[in-house]
Amino acid sequence: MSPTRPRRLIAPTSAAAAVLLTAALASAPAAADTGTPVIAEVYGGGGNSGATLRHDFVELGNAAGAPVSVDGWSVQYLPSSPKPTTNVQVTPLSGEIPAEGRYLVRHAAGAGGEVDLPAPDAAGSTNMSATAGTVLLVSGTAPVECRTAADCAADESVVDIVGYGGAVVREGESAPRLSNTTAAARGGDLADTDDNAADFTAGEPTPVNAAGEGPDDDPGEPGGPDEPGDLRIHDIQGITRTSPHAGDTVTGVPGVVTAVNAFGSAQGFWFQDTEGDGDPRTSEGLFVFTGSTTPGVAPGDEILVSGRVNEYRPGSGTQTITQIDRAQWTVLSTGNTVPESVALEAGVIPEEYAPDHGGDITDLELAPDAYALDFWAAHEHMMVRVEDAPVIAPTDRYFAFWVTVEPEHNRTDNGGVAYGSYDDPNAGRVKIESLLDRDVHPFPQVNVGDTLAGVTEGPVYYSRFGGYLVRATTLGEHVVGDLERTPVRDTARYEVSVATYNVENLGGQDDQDKYDALATGIVEYLDSPDIIGLEEIQDDNGTVDDGTVDPGVTLDRLVAAVEAQGGPAYEWRQISPEDKQDGGVPGGNIRNAFLFDPARVRFVDRPGGDATTAVEVVEGARGAELSVSPGRIEPEDAAWDDSRKPLVGHFRALNRDLYVVTNHFGSKGGDQSLHGVMQPPHRSSEEQRHAQAELVADFADELLAVDPDANLVVMGDLNDFQFSRTLDILTGDGPLYNPMMDLPAGERYNYVYDGNSQALDHILVNQAIAGRVDYQVVRINSEFHDQVSDHDPQVLWLDTRRSTPPGRP
Repeated sequence: MSPTRPRRLIAPTSAAAAVLLTAALASAPAAADTGTPVIAEVYGGGGNSGATLRHDFVELGNAAGAPVSVDGWSVQYLPSSPKPTTNVQVTPLSGEIPAEGRYLVRHAAGAGGEVDLPAPDAAGSTNMSATAGTVLLVSGTAPVECRTAADCAADESVVDIVGYGGAVVREGESAPRLSNTTAAARGGDLADTDDNAADFTAGEPTPVNAAGEGPDDDPGEPGGPDEPGDLRIHDIQGITRTSPHAGDTVTGVPGVVTAVNAFGSAQGFWFQDTEGDGDPRTSEGLFVFTGSTTPGVAPGDEILVSGRVNEYRPGSGTQTITQIDRAQWTVLSTGNTVPESVALEAGVIPEEYAPDHGGDITDLELAPDAYALDFWAAHEHMMVRVEDAPVIAPTDRYFAFWVTVEPEHNRTDNGGVAYGSYDDPNAGRVKIESLLDRDVHPFPQVNVGDTLAGVTEGPVYYSRFGGYLVRATTLGEHVVGDLERTPVRDTARYEVSVATYNVENLGGQDDQDKYDALATGIVEYLDSPDIIGLEEIQDDNGTVDDGTVDPGVTLDRLVAAVEAQGGPAYEWRQISPEDKQDGGVPGGNIRNAFLFDPARVRFVDRPGGDATTAVEVVEGARGAELSVSPGRIEPEDAAWDDSRKPLVGHFRALNRDLYVVTNHFGSKGGDQSLHGVMQPPHRSSEEQRHAQAELVADFADELLAVDPDANLVVMGDLNDFQFSRTLDILTGDGPLYNPMMDLPAGERYNYVYDGNSQALDHILVNQAIAGRVDYQVVRINSEFHDQVSDHDPQVLWLDTRRSTPPGRP
């Protein structure tokens, strides 16, 4: 059957309508049972910090006495404040909801959690917000076009809506704001009054599938089989990325324990076959998942394991981890020799990263001699080792760092690995974590250029953060390199110095230590530039989501910290965004801002700039002028939805006019992972950055049409590489020049991500002044474990003398 739901009241469009609707709902009885299914429970905290469950989920309910078919239906998800251009995420459904039963839709997993959901009735990759969002039950699979409560209420395909945490799209008032450990659940009778606040309460997640099963939190236990079964580890692993026995119960799988994870919510142990089958495509290692229970085994134990083969996917689009859960095991003997680890040396990991398949590579036969990702998949859970490994990325906040096993490939001057092309992602990068007790064996705090001397070995594992990695049971000796923070040169009397600095979510409530560290960098290492373009300036109360948008406290504290370090008494300019319209951390309202030294530079103020007014170029007595200063470039264009708008300012220094645009383009969030199953990965976020680059290039063209010799600087976190189409729009098709390209290839970076030293931040200038600038990346953050921001600032010096050489061709 394909029931249709009685239409709900259209959401109010005024305060008076809201009062009338609230009164009507208060007096209305619970909706009668019509055989129409409803959304029974929503949970978006799966795998987050503190969560027990690994996955997000949506549970549907059927209060009727007969089954209800959901063939051809879907569950769809919208963020809490969708825009007209926001993508809706769709999970198709099939089968039926039993009479007076439930139906479980599994969504994306996080990095944590210890308990799997019961077997889902449908599964998708939607990554729901833990706190606020909208779930829709739809009698079709076409993405809904509605983005408001009223429009969704009027959509005949929408069967039910649950908005939680203050979501814009909802029925009546929203269900409560949730957390990593709470779900919103409808009452047991599934009553539906068309008011989410009345129908849903927050509480512990209680997922139930159509079979009536709840979560399985059985961690496994000793006391397993006495005799080996028919299958060996290589039979279970198979010759593709997933096991041919996924979902099966296996008995008496033999091996020797190689490592134990005794910490966190994903504990367990690795074991490995001592003989193998000689096939390079089949891994000889497996992981036994025991949840939050520390398994009573040790390396060298000879064991037999029984349990269910499970392919755990830690995130949308990631590789899966082949493991055994619901396990029982028998220790046959102890003190056995652990199988020898595979040496990861130069030339062992293939240089070509992944098959150019044009889609999902999950079911392809592995080619470990041809592709790096296949090499790792064919060694999943096996012991490997690196020796005397150069460090190419510093220790992060999650106790991990990266080394390279290809010490001659694409190295930077400081010892990192330069990312200079989509065609070469540097396959020799290896991520290192530790299985050792950090209280006994403190995790090394490394910088780029250090060395992990001697042997580091452990089993191969996989994380959605970085992909395949080594979880070390033995860590080499940390040998400190010679990396030092180095200040820039002095600014000459005829130069104007301009810097860009992403200060990584600086908010008004941050600790003073962060302000002091940023100030030290500005004064001691950037030499107090005349003009600084700042990115990621939050409002006065940071991530508190209460409608605050002004950043006076944030900027005043930074100015005071700079002055306390002996720097100039900077002044600042900025334009506050509309609340929650510029992306970034919810409640933070990040934006771009200018600092400038009034002793060296005058800001040419022109009133009228605000969050929605577009700056225009006009002709003035001295040449080009701005209609508003500071101003924003086309702030209401769809290219800037949920993204920071460029800030434009007119400065005057050394009797020269200078026009500066500071930018923070859309992030790479949403792109398919470099190490995921979709190869080559689709970089969906580029579309927005390309549109943003076109608008900034158009502004530059307008300015230079009025004054071809104007001094124009376009800078900031462009969130794209020097070889990307985004930069090509600005510097190839457009009128700008990138002085970074004058640096050697090994110096073109200012950010380190997953072991790749790459360039996301740029300072561009118009061609007329390209020959009168000097440029430097100030390496004080990205390569150091004690970084105050994950971005390195950059400084450009503009020679204001007219007699200096002409611009580059």
